[in-house]
Amino acid sequence: MTNEQFRWQWVRQRLSEVPAGQSLLDVGAGECFYKPDAAHLHYVAQDLATYDGKGDGKGLQTREWDTSQIDIVCDLLDIPEDTQYDVVLCSEVLEHVADAPASVRKMCRLVKPGGQIIITAPFISMTHFAPQHFATGFSRYFYEHHLEVAGFDVVRMDANGNMFELAAQEFDRGMDLIGVYSGQPMNTFLRRLGGRLTRMVASYGARYPQSSEIGLFGWNVVAVRRS
Repeated sequence: MTNEQFRWQWVRQRLSEVPAGQSLLDVGAGECFYKPDAAHLHYVAQDLATYDGKGDGKGLQTREWDTSQIDIVCDLLDIPEDTQYDVVLCSEVLEHVADAPASVRKMCRLVKPGGQIIITAPFISMTHFAPQHFATGFSRYFYEHHLEVAGFDVVRMDANGNMFELAAQEFDRGMDLIGVYSGQPMNTFLRRLGGRLTRMVASYGARYPQSSEIGLFGWNVVAVRRS
């Protein structure tokens, strides 16, 4: 299972556990990827809605990006606080805000007492959606500290991948980028050899999952606001 597949499955499972009829604010929702998984909830999407898929042309871009389904168009820090939600979802957004700690505090204020916040973000990320890319990632200690200070209890924190799986993913990405920057595809023999090395490194992930304490794709977090 890839980094993205694990994250998608994890978020969908968390959303399926939310009782029907509760309210959900999807912060930085972008193309509202999880909206179908929240059909049993009162879904509200927020996004700055300025990214067009091309950005500044540097790093990894999506080429196309549709934010036409967004309900609240504003900066994260400007979301109105006159409404609180049973659940706030923030998936792969924190690396795109200039002040991540302030953004966490803001989202926490939008959660009802007893409600929950669901967060996923990379531990290490390459430059993407530039120029709206302000951090490479976040450790488990970032969440534990800032959520605790905001009056939340972390009820689950799941590792997405580990150091060996991360190393394999980035090595494989690096082989592809050689072709991008050189303008020529990598030699077929070397690409196959690199693929074998990638699979070998990744296989150590199953043997040593505890290596997530050193590096991984990201932490997936659920925290509940104290009543």
